[in-house]
Amino acid sequence: MTMNKSNPLLTAYRVLAYVTGVGLVLLTVFTVAWLAFGASKTPVTIVGTFHGWLYMAYVVVAFILGMRLEWPMGKIVWTVLAGTIPTAVFFVERRVVREMKAQLAAKESEQLVGA
Repeated sequence: MTMNKSNPLLTAYRVLAYVTGVGLVLLTVFTVAWLAFGASKTPVTIVGTFHGWLYMAYVVVAFILGMRLEWPMGKIVWTVLAGTIPTAVFFVERRVVREMKAQLAAKESEQLVGA
């Protein structure tokens, strides 16, 4: 499978990773404000709902990406779980993109040597 920056699956993964991460950080902030400082629960409900739906999309896209790139199941699980830990998804997304670039470079060099 060719994975480059214009690949729709990679683009979907990156967008969902960032949106899920931002949503989780906001959800954490609003939850702390609600529980610790008596702020309104409405933002928790709204952001929590959006984060939940977006996280499900993130899970599906991350799983499909991992299967297409033939990742071990442990790596797929860690990538999926990163969306449940505030800010972890940002680091995992960068690592996934970096590893994909290295994987593509290795495949390209194999193709050049084999040609």
